[in-house]
Parts: sequence; C-alpha cells; structure tokens
Amino acid sequence: MIGTIVKVVVDRPLGTYHPKHKDIYYSVNYGYIPGVMAPDGEEQDAYILGVAQPVETFVGKVVAIIHRFDDVEEKWVVAPEGVSFTKEEIMRQVAFQEQYFCTEIRM
Repeated sequence: MIGTIVKVVVDRPLGTYHPKHKDIYYSVNYGYIPGVMAPDGEEQDAYILGVAQPVETFVGKVVAIIHRFDDVEEKWVVAPEGVSFTKEEIMRQVAFQEQYFCTEIRM
C-alpha cells in the first residue's frame, strides 16, 4: 500500500473538532479513501500531511501506515508526491488523536 496514489475525501478538515469527542482538534486534514474498506467495516481512514489549509479532497501518496495494536483498524498517512516525513515527524502531527492508542508507524 505504501507508495500508492490515492484520493482522500476529507470529512474532518484541518481546524475542526471531532464530532463526538469535542476535545480532539484536527491540526491536519483527515478523511477516508472511497472504495477501500478497512477492518472496521468502514472506508479506510487517512491523515493528510504536508497540506497547510483545509481541503475537501486530496490526491497524494501513501507514505506510511499507522498500525494500532489496540484497535481493529490502521490509519494511512497521505502526503503530496515528493514530500517525505520521518516517523517522529508523523507521530508529532498525528499525536492529537493517536496518543490514545498503542501505535507503530510502518514505512
């Protein structure tokens, strides 16, 4: 999956709050990949890194997968082509949500 170009539909744009957990602020765009089903029965979730403004959709490259040891799903990390991040940079940007899980970043 890493290296694949995907389209992400953003349902939680940068600058918004989680619909159920009002204390979770989205400091990055977050959405799902239409047509790709995840183990939780929903479409695959994805963080978009490297985009500094809210967007509705985004086409980019899967640069990492965040594996959650204590959840049934993984989160994909999507970035503009040619942009890369270290594991530490990724975790820093997604910690607002991933801090609640035991995770590993796979690249």
